[in-house]
Amino acid sequence: MTLTQLEYIVALDTHRHFVLASDKCFVTQPTLSMQIQKLEEELGVKIFDRTKQPVIPTEIGLSIIAQARIALREANVIKQLISDQKDALAGELRIGIIPTLAPYLLPPLYKIMRMKYPHIHLIVKETITEGVIHELKNNQLDCGLVVTPLKDSSIKEDILFYEELFVYVSKKNSLFGKKYLLPNEIDPNKLWLLEEGHCFRSQVLNLCELRKSSDFHFKYETGNMETLKRMVEKSDGMTILPELAVMEFSQSQMKMVKRLKEPSPAREVSLVTHRDHIKTKLIKTLREEIVNIVPKQMQKLQRKKVVEI
Repeated sequence: MTLTQLEYIVALDTHRHFVLASDKCFVTQPTLSMQIQKLEEELGVKIFDRTKQPVIPTEIGLSIIAQARIALREANVIKQLISDQKDALAGELRIGIIPTLAPYLLPPLYKIMRMKYPHIHLIVKETITEGVIHELKNNQLDCGLVVTPLKDSSIKEDILFYEELFVYVSKKNSLFGKKYLLPNEIDPNKLWLLEEGHCFRSQVLNLCELRKSSDFHFKYETGNMETLKRMVEKSDGMTILPELAVMEFSQSQMKMVKRLKEPSPAREVSLVTHRDHIKTKLIKTLREEIVNIVPKQMQKLQRKKVVEI
């Protein structure tokens, strides 16, 4: 049994396809298949059911793969110990980030990391919170940038900042002339929302108590916040936007931004890791650079109240 064989079965479990798994491992499909077969022969059990499409683990295979993930994580601890001993900020850092943060946080972060830390290889995946948590637990990501609290004991949460939530109101809407709004003034039939699966959608529903609205219906749903902004500008509707999304608005767009009365609703943004994460120095460096990017006033909860996910 070798670490390479364990890497192969974990890859096949992740992708459920021999060609995709072999591409991920940078080997040919026959090589990956042969090594997995050798491991099965050594153990005397079938790890995968090859008669199913996509290929799936057997019952005993699930247990073996789970243990393989633990073994690979522990093996990586040794590599990280060596890196830490050299005191070098180098290596691969796999980051998951949710779509409502990525467009506003990634560009400045990428520029800084590339300039200051040329030996850190960043691999960034944009996905919803559920995806980030799943991949942290399966050692497919090293850390994530998501909205918290998650209430998951296996995930560590390091709060970075608090984003105030604003209402973006069409100039054609009756609420456009108001400076401040109350959540109960928001008409659910004129509110554009992100599609199911986005934590920001859940926060908007909680903020406006829209689940209690008997005539609540959605005319359109999207996974792109920029699309929501365009829909508001071209209709008489409105949407909810986080603070980072309005920072580069034009003067004309800022006239459409309305605050909700204090304590202002906000979302809590955190750097999350698995409780057994090992890339401490790299993750600490990432945290420091994110905090330097975000305005100081966003790093305090003063006059804000976190909305539940």
